[in-house]
Amino acid sequence: MILGLFFALPDIDSDVTPWIHWKLSADLSGSPTNLSDGPVLVTVEYDVAPEQVDKFLHAVRGYSRIRRRDGAYRWGIFRDMEKPGLFLETFLTASWGEHLRQHARATQADRAIEEAVLNSILGSPRVSHLISPEDTPVNNANEPAE
Repeated sequence: MILGLFFALPDIDSDVTPWIHWKLSADLSGSPTNLSDGPVLVTVEYDVAPEQVDKFLHAVRGYSRIRRRDGAYRWGIFRDMEKPGLFLETFLTASWGEHLRQHARATQADRAIEEAVLNSILGSPRVSHLISPEDTPVNNANEPAE
């Protein structure tokens, strides 16, 4: 409490009320039945007009913090070398259950970043959910495959 006299907490006016905006595909017939299955790789494809690339990259990099805050342990954005204007966002979560929880963790404060991304792309993003097969070793990525 004494430190509180000298160091005030930052004045944050972010709206952290839930923003349930993500919708899972209606066709997840191949989805895991065990919430602990994983890891899960989520990919999001974006088509970006050449004149919007700088704006898009600035906006989409805001997702790094949000995805990690919401449970991803790795995040990246990649440009397709063969298709100009095609970008792929990727992030990994430890399990299917953890990814489902991400859908409930988005806040109203995240809305500005999502709107900036969506305003800089052509069409709608395309999302894919990939899950590691049960028999694939994923614990040590540095070990060579057998």
